[in-house]
Amino acid sequence: MTQTDKDVPAASAYERAGVSIDAGQRAVALMKDAVARTHTPAVLGGIGGFGGLFSASAFAGLSDPVLVASTDGVGTKTKVAVRLGQPGGLGADIVNHCVNDILVQGARPLFFLDYVAMGKLAPETVAAVVTGAARACEALGVALLGGETAEMPGVYVDGELDIVGTIVGVVDRAALVDGSRITAGDSVIALPSIGLHTNGFSLARLALDGLDWHEARADLDGQTLADLLPVPHRAYVSAHDALKNADVDVRGMAHITGGGLVDNPPRVFPPGVGMSIDTSSWTVPPLFELIVKEAQVQRAEAFRALNMGVGFLFIVPAADSEAALSALRGAGEQPWVIGQMVAGGGVAFDGKKT
Repeated sequence: MTQTDKDVPAASAYERAGVSIDAGQRAVALMKDAVARTHTPAVLGGIGGFGGLFSASAFAGLSDPVLVASTDGVGTKTKVAVRLGQPGGLGADIVNHCVNDILVQGARPLFFLDYVAMGKLAPETVAAVVTGAARACEALGVALLGGETAEMPGVYVDGELDIVGTIVGVVDRAALVDGSRITAGDSVIALPSIGLHTNGFSLARLALDGLDWHEARADLDGQTLADLLPVPHRAYVSAHDALKNADVDVRGMAHITGGGLVDNPPRVFPPGVGMSIDTSSWTVPPLFELIVKEAQVQRAEAFRALNMGVGFLFIVPAADSEAALSALRGAGEQPWVIGQMVAGGGVAFDGKKT
């Protein structure tokens, strides 16, 4: 029997305007199990409420708890994910980025909120992103407390998406790390990034757009751009735990994101103190060298636009340097001394200010 036009339900006015409520409901259905697995006993209520509820029992044992919050996005890495059809990694990107931001102040993450927007909602894409975020949260013991999925025709180009995350954590005021105790002579210990993380993709796309992203390249040690560009941002919480458990005096930390090694470290410097970085202390990964070459940028600009293989910094007393390196290696990290704190201000590379 052939279905006639009068048998087909008319699209709602909202659907004719480009918004599908059913697609939004399907996205929620696809992701709800992954989200539920992040819910710790501190989460009150289930998925779908107007607001997420989190018990203050998480503050038990803290004499003077301080909430630390941060909001960020993943920038134009979304365009890389769309081009390669790999949106799932973006969820881990935004969780780990936000977690690292509050880790700089010594805070433990409690709960996370996500926002995913598209011009035309693709439930499977949204579910992949949120499921990726949920898995990252689960690995860190963070509750994915809630979020928002927005379909906004005319605002976002069809097929593209935007992602924002908000993290809330807590630290005892006595354990707050604000950089105020940093002094000249302190050691700066670096941990590697595992790629661009979530910054520098506008420059990377400008540099690499015309290349074959699926070609195994000798200058990338046989890997492809499709292998390397989508690699998710990593978290550094376990590294901080290793230092804390070893009683290392962490006086300051820096998450190397937008602004690179030029603009991020000074955000935690006290007045009259700067940082000297030895660029011979590590080998810049091939992906960054390829971007610098293809974009024809000066290295000074590259160190500001990209992390250049450095993901996180710990500033410790020189006397604690060896203990810190040992503790980090014991935690499976590959740390190195990248420089030291000096009198002055800002960041100098090999004795020269950028």
